[in-house]
Amino acid sequence: MALEARKVRCREIGAADIDAVSDLLTRGFPGRRRDYWLRGLHRHGARDLPDGCPRYGFLLETAGRVVGVLLLLYAAKRPGQEQILRCNVSSWYVEPDFRNYATLLTSMAQKNKQVTYVNISPAVNTWPIVEALGFKRYCNGMFFAVPLLSRTEKGARVEVVTEATGEVAGLSEAECELLRSHAAYGCLALAVHLADCTMPFLFVPKRVKHGRFPFPAMQLVYCRDVAEFVRCAGALGRKLIWRGRPLAIVDALGPIEGVSGFYLDSRGRKYYRGPNPPRLADLTETELVLFGP
Repeated sequence: MALEARKVRCREIGAADIDAVSDLLTRGFPGRRRDYWLRGLHRHGARDLPDGCPRYGFLLETAGRVVGVLLLLYAAKRPGQEQILRCNVSSWYVEPDFRNYATLLTSMAQKNKQVTYVNISPAVNTWPIVEALGFKRYCNGMFFAVPLLSRTEKGARVEVVTEATGEVAGLSEAECELLRSHAAYGCLALAVHLADCTMPFLFVPKRVKHGRFPFPAMQLVYCRDVAEFVRCAGALGRKLIWRGRPLAIVDALGPIEGVSGFYLDSRGRKYYRGPNPPRLADLTETELVLFGP
């Protein structure tokens, strides 16, 4: 697609564009270093991609220079027998002189009506814009749990899963592969063995700003259901505290009963647009894990 007046072109991002895209995003998001973008793009580039989906997303260019970018991180999900497509709409930035062309990126990003698009990190000042674009909220805020203060079921045992771990008793092969792949990204992958079942969990290290001092925490990336986090909170808290991470951040619609902590709705909203509403406690294969920690 070419616009002759300004000679601005919108096209898919290719592997050869990674350096230029990383440079632009570093300028657009001053809080992120260039190696943050490079690491995430290379990780994403090595993943299996659903057929027919753009590998990285779209960019705007003029005279061979990248002036805008929208990263799209596609993944195939199988919550049941049927495969669904999810796309994490991530890191949208256009240089000020070319903001009039920004809608080209969004129009290209949401063409496939079979895909569910999610925005998991919108800045607070963009919430009205995201909603105006037709996105619906599926997460209201964050619950900051202190799981160590919660009860522990008798006999609970926590197993750390690494990328080299084989089978885990009580988990399906798909769940084991999910834990292994995310452990390779730097997540803390855990399997909690209880008397009657085994439950998988994924966490990513985070630092929560409190005044001038960051506070170490873990953000819950995956569990089957938040009720399972509540059930295993005490056992998980013991494992997290040994890593110097007393807080666990959980996406929530409101306060979570059964776990000590507090809820904030001033941050952490998450949105979706498409046929399959996301569920809480599933941030796998999103920018949160691919670009961090």
